[in-house]
Amino acid sequence: MASSGTTSTRKRFTGAEFIVHFLEQQGIKIVTGIPGGSILPVYDALSQSTQIRHILARHEQGAGFIAQGMARTDGKPAVCMACSGPGAD
Repeated sequence: MASSGTTSTRKRFTGAEFIVHFLEQQGIKIVTGIPGGSILPVYDALSQSTQIRHILARHEQGAGFIAQGMARTDGKPAVCMACSGPGAD
């Protein structure tokens, strides 16, 4: 197939940037969790967001309870981010 010679001006996102962008579009204002391992790229992208604040929990279970409490309180989706590891039983 012949190329038309035009170049795309779309911004390219990493997977982590796409996740954060999607959360912003959904109106998520707070994310709870614990950074680590495989989820660090998402935390890097999250640190660049001006719309989302992160609440650092001391345990994955606590992060889940925070998100559940927020969702029950205002009836909107809440986000908890965690990765696999010793504390993520």
